Amino acid sequence: MSDILWQPDANRIARSRMDTFRRFVNERHSLNLSDYASLHQWSVEQRPDFWQAIVDFFDIQFHAQPEAVLREGAQMPSAEWFPGATLNFAEHLLRRRDDAVAVIAIAENGQRELLTWADLAHHVAGLQASLQAAGVGLGDRVAACMPNTWQTLVAMLATTSLGAVWSCSSPDFGTHGVIDRFGQIEPKVLITCAGYRYAGKEIDQRTKINEILEQLPSLQQLIVVPYAQPSTSVEDYHTEADVALWDEFYQPGGEPRFVAVPFNHPLYVLYSSGTTGVPKCIVHSAGGALLQHAKEHGLHVDLGPGDRLFYYTTCGWMMWNWLVSALAVGSAVVLYDGSPFHPDNQRLLELLEDERVSVFGTSPKFLATLESSGIKPRQSHDLSSLKTLLCTGSALSPQSYDFVYRDFKPDVCLASMSGGTDIISCFVNGNPMLPVRRGEMMGKSLGMAVEVWNDAGQPVIGEKGELVCTRHFPAMPIGLWNDADGEKLRKSYFSLFPGVWAQGDYAEQLTHGGMLIHGRSDAVLNPGGVRIGTAEIYRQVEKVPQVLDSVAIGQQWQDDVRVVLFVRLKDDVTLDQALEQQIRQVIRANTTPRHVPAKIVAVTDIPRTISGKVVELAVRNVVHGDPVKNTDALANPEALEQFRDRPELAD
Repeated sequence: MSDILWQPDANRIARSRMDTFRRFVNERHSLNLSDYASLHQWSVEQRPDFWQAIVDFFDIQFHAQPEAVLREGAQMPSAEWFPGATLNFAEHLLRRRDDAVAVIAIAENGQRELLTWADLAHHVAGLQASLQAAGVGLGDRVAACMPNTWQTLVAMLATTSLGAVWSCSSPDFGTHGVIDRFGQIEPKVLITCAGYRYAGKEIDQRTKINEILEQLPSLQQLIVVPYAQPSTSVEDYHTEADVALWDEFYQPGGEPRFVAVPFNHPLYVLYSSGTTGVPKCIVHSAGGALLQHAKEHGLHVDLGPGDRLFYYTTCGWMMWNWLVSALAVGSAVVLYDGSPFHPDNQRLLELLEDERVSVFGTSPKFLATLESSGIKPRQSHDLSSLKTLLCTGSALSPQSYDFVYRDFKPDVCLASMSGGTDIISCFVNGNPMLPVRRGEMMGKSLGMAVEVWNDAGQPVIGEKGELVCTRHFPAMPIGLWNDADGEKLRKSYFSLFPGVWAQGDYAEQLTHGGMLIHGRSDAVLNPGGVRIGTAEIYRQVEKVPQVLDSVAIGQQWQDDVRVVLFVRLKDDVTLDQALEQQIRQVIRANTTPRHVPAKIVAVTDIPRTISGKVVELAVRNVVHGDPVKNTDALANPEALEQFRDRPELAD
């Protein structure tokens, strides 16, 4: 039986922007690149030609022309892209000025707001003028603690149009989570919501905001959106900074202007998850993010005018930054704020149907929840507009691939992606020219020299190892905040293999080009000295219908490591000997005896980050009695307590 679940027909391939780009490259360089594999190889071997082709294909506008495409030092991270060039990121996202819909913003309570391309530009122009009057200029930081609303998008565009630096967290971060992030970058302006909504509740933020304001002495302007708390007033906030409500701070109208900045000028500060200490502040460049996102949206996702992209995300996750960049290829974006399961599990399916979404982005957890709820979207909803289903955040199990093609939509391109906040983009991506194989990611992103290396630093195929990128790319961060000599950056990404980017993913490249991610390298289990990725265990546990969620760790035991599996079970299920045996049999039958957990322990909740990732390291620390340094990065930090001093793990 073939493991190919879907493949594009010849017409769909020929119509795709990826294939159009292939023909564009062939014509320009007198080449005969016949398929994606040859196009990718060329994009890595001839990076200056490739990235210049991206500039030309997507009509990237430089204010000052570059002296070269790439100047490289002896080894990464020493490189400069498009030296001498200037551009503006926001200018490319605001190129359209027509009356078609650009932004659809939907709140959990059903409120729906539309902005046309012309509306969007008018709001940006008005806010830009007021920010400038408040003293915001080149390199100043504007921070936002905001829900996923159109105001957040307008604020980002107004900030970056001025050459200022944007940094965002979501309102579900705790007080210290926000201070740990924004306290490092010393913002001049803070934009925040008075409250937010989640799962039918309205949460008042005002006390938390005042606690945050005490720790931000650099602040000169506070702008408050009265979201979910319409009665708020400027008197609610205690700060030396000027305070204004959103609607009173600016008037929409006029045309935005765009400050030209160097290609590698700071655009965004994003943050590592911070579960092992204070988050790293990762600085991304205006030109690097623009080119990388245009490539990914326009080629890998096949987005363009007439499309609508919806990715379920908060503003504290890099996928928000990624989502809104789709404006640069003329696609509309759908923003949703609230729980994906309120008032029920079909909330987002209704959104896909009502808004005629063409590309939907979600998480493996969402798909697994739909499946375990018995929902069959293809029977309950009209998803005829949907052409691509994107998934990231963790490895997507083979069972979820089956669910998508059996019960979601049989003629959709299911693209499981892998990258990170570190590069604000993907190493491994979807592709409109390639088939979807069960349980696999489709392949490497254009321009990304991705390989899997063993411990000796040799590339391997069909073996597990470290995911690396061997050549420089424009979306590499330009640095970490307060890291003048670059030492923290080198230690974070280049210490494992000097001069080579190591992503920290435990991965495998397959012979036909597909990729597997087996988990985070730092969470890899080592029973008897054999490396096991946690995703290998999760893939099997997901086959057991009584288990809703799980986390696997390695526990230090008798001078070795033993595998411990914690399971969250369905409400009416108890962990008895029969169920333990069933779980072990499924794991043993599909992996190796070393994957089989020595201990299986029931818990009522599995701790995750606010962006939905399981935190194996935090669980491991609690089990071993070590401190967890930053619980503010977790969505449910209280869940950690049940892993402490478990009697089951004492023998």
